[in-house]
Amino acid sequence: MLDTIPDEKEMTALLGESLYNVWNQLCALIDEKYDMDRSWAQGGKAWKYEYKYRRGGKTLCALYARANCVGFMVILGKAERLKFETDRESYSKEVQKIYEEAQTYHDGKWIMFEPVDTTLFHDFIRLLRIKRKPNRT
Repeated sequence: MLDTIPDEKEMTALLGESLYNVWNQLCALIDEKYDMDRSWAQGGKAWKYEYKYRRGGKTLCALYARANCVGFMVILGKAERLKFETDRESYSKEVQKIYEEAQTYHDGKWIMFEPVDTTLFHDFIRLLRIKRKPNRT
């Protein structure tokens, strides 16, 4: 947990205006489809902040922020990877490539995207759907 949650001014200074817009649009898209608990934390060694979407003890995804960079991470477990791989050709080439290169750990494949615009958002929502059906209509 963070002592103080970064405000709009701090996030804009950290990410830059265009990436802060990408961050906000991605959050709005997730919030539109999912009613989740959200929490801020330190971002570890590589990131300044982590903003996690969780419900019932399970993480849906996490956004990360550092200077001039947004990260969006989805972790797919074994069954979820099979679902993705069955339908992989329908995802953009960029998503397929990042999936291929993602590190696989004992608890799943950690897929980190660094979006610079909204072009992959449709695929992001499809990846989230593999993990959990949207609970907002």
